[in-house]
Amino acid sequence: MVNLPNFFSIARIVLFFPFIYFLLNGCYGYALAVGFAAALTDLIDGALARLLRQQTVLGTYLDPAADKLFMTASFITLAAVGLLPLWLTLLVIGRDVMIVLGVLIIHFLSLPMEARPSMASKVTTALQLATLGAPLLSLSVYPLPWLTAALIVACTAGTIISGLQYIGRGIHILKKGKR
Repeated sequence: MVNLPNFFSIARIVLFFPFIYFLLNGCYGYALAVGFAAALTDLIDGALARLLRQQTVLGTYLDPAADKLFMTASFITLAAVGLLPLWLTLLVIGRDVMIVLGVLIIHFLSLPMEARPSMASKVTTALQLATLGAPLLSLSVYPLPWLTAALIVACTAGTIISGLQYIGRGIHILKKGKR
């Protein structure tokens, strides 16, 4: 069932198309505006789901899928147009793939697992979003190349730290399951 919170998740998926179009055509101000609108839909869908008590099974899949689609495509496209380094894109995507593979292994081994993001993961997501926005802000509003460089470093550190934290969680679950 598509309720209001799920509508905002779907809107985020739809916004992905003009965002990528604007990036590929060098319209960085428009891309920044669409990216900002997409980030707002992420805040709104979660808040509405809790406020209206409209959390659905569809929403539990749709919201993170919309997030990952937007983030992954954004990193790939920003790397493709030369605004972010390819190695950072590979690191961010590699961490997400590692997390998904770990969850699948734990699921197939029928081990109990609590699926909640860590604080490091939440900070990393914020750093990744800021890293995506910084070059667009720098190219469309005011040149701030130092901000992009600093966020690349912070995003790299956060991605590695949260990735290692998830590896640690996975190893703990696997060791606990062997007993």
